[in-house]
Amino acid sequence: MREKVAAVMPDVIADLERLIRIPSVAFPGFPSEPVHQMAAATVDVLRRAGADNARLLDVPGGYPAVYADVEGPPGTPTVLLYAHYDVQPAPPEQGWLTDPFTPTTGPDGRIHGRGAADDKSGIAIHAGTLRAFDGRPPVGLRILIEGEEETVSHLPAFLEDHPDLVRCDAFVIADMGGPAVGEPALTTALRGHVQCTITVRTLDDAVHSGLFGGAAPDALLALIRALGTLHDDHGDVTVPGLHSAAWTGAGFDEDAFRASATMRAGTRLIGTGTLADRLWAKPSITVLAIDAPPLTHAANVLIPRASARIALRVPPGCDPVEQLDQLMTHLRAGVPWGAEVDVAPFKIGPPFQVDTGHPAVRAARDALETAYGKPARAVGAGGSIPLVATLNRLHPDAGVVLWGAEDIAAARIHAANESVDPAEVQRCVLAQALMLETLAEGAQPPR
Repeated sequence: MREKVAAVMPDVIADLERLIRIPSVAFPGFPSEPVHQMAAATVDVLRRAGADNARLLDVPGGYPAVYADVEGPPGTPTVLLYAHYDVQPAPPEQGWLTDPFTPTTGPDGRIHGRGAADDKSGIAIHAGTLRAFDGRPPVGLRILIEGEEETVSHLPAFLEDHPDLVRCDAFVIADMGGPAVGEPALTTALRGHVQCTITVRTLDDAVHSGLFGGAAPDALLALIRALGTLHDDHGDVTVPGLHSAAWTGAGFDEDAFRASATMRAGTRLIGTGTLADRLWAKPSITVLAIDAPPLTHAANVLIPRASARIALRVPPGCDPVEQLDQLMTHLRAGVPWGAEVDVAPFKIGPPFQVDTGHPAVRAARDALETAYGKPARAVGAGGSIPLVATLNRLHPDAGVVLWGAEDIAAARIHAANESVDPAEVQRCVLAQALMLETLAEGAQPPR
């Protein structure tokens, strides 16, 4: 299998580079044509890899998903392979050194471009797995490539109405990665992701800051005061009622983390507990944006209205709706001076905990060890994949495998100069193929 995977890698990398060229940003306000172009290109990649019936699924209200099913030998289990084809925006002001939608191989051999890792590498891994079996895998496969993972997705509601499309014995989610290239890892926990919008109003109109400042309240200052109540001096979250735990899996090297996060010299880490606790088992709060006059429009006036978007990452083991309610209650109470305040939910994505004893997860761990030549570590993920909880709820007996080529140390997903190591893609293809062979050898009658 190692030789078969090596033989198909030139085609796999060519597919990946072709997909990187398509600016498939599904966010509102971005052109829709490239997203539809990307969906069609994904269908083509899967068909050429052996999934002859790859096709588009019309998702009401959103962009289409790509779907395929490949029959396996009678009596073998069915495995669903998931990835997503939409990407984050790539504005030049992020600091890109190359054109984000022109795949560029750097001196280190990594392929740079938006989506190179997150998550067009996942599509390449799935297509490479099919190619390694010449389109005839040892188990039944279903392939689902989402078009709205990075934005508000309509796919979960669609699958709630069509659960048989994703009925399987194991879900394999290729949208993760290990701590660094060559370091195998299975993700066993996903923090959930909830967001709200807070709007503060103090005046009907902007008024002269000299004539009224010092007595009339400024909405932006009131908002800042409320945001300042979210953390203590250590950087720990102070919102009462938020769930917090301790991480019991592998740790995270602080120097590697600081380098990956591009932290400035002298800047201290925030929070308490182990680094793994803070990233994977405790809540974190981020101010994503503030709606207020930019510096170019600064005037000597009191600001009558200001808004902010707040994101809360919630660890496994808690209700995301309840946790968001706690955050919104805290924000309302933190606005001073009797200012008018409105706090509204914006997004809810649940956390997820993997059943590490499931046969598919054990097979994945063994396959990683073979492919990488060293034992796989159990790591968490601060990010979320909202669809995973939906898939698990629809088919709770299916195992969930979370892995991929998005190494934390250098992939820079969502940031400038995103990249993927082709050797990491190759190891992931090999591991996935080995896992499918193992599941076929221990086949039980399909559910």
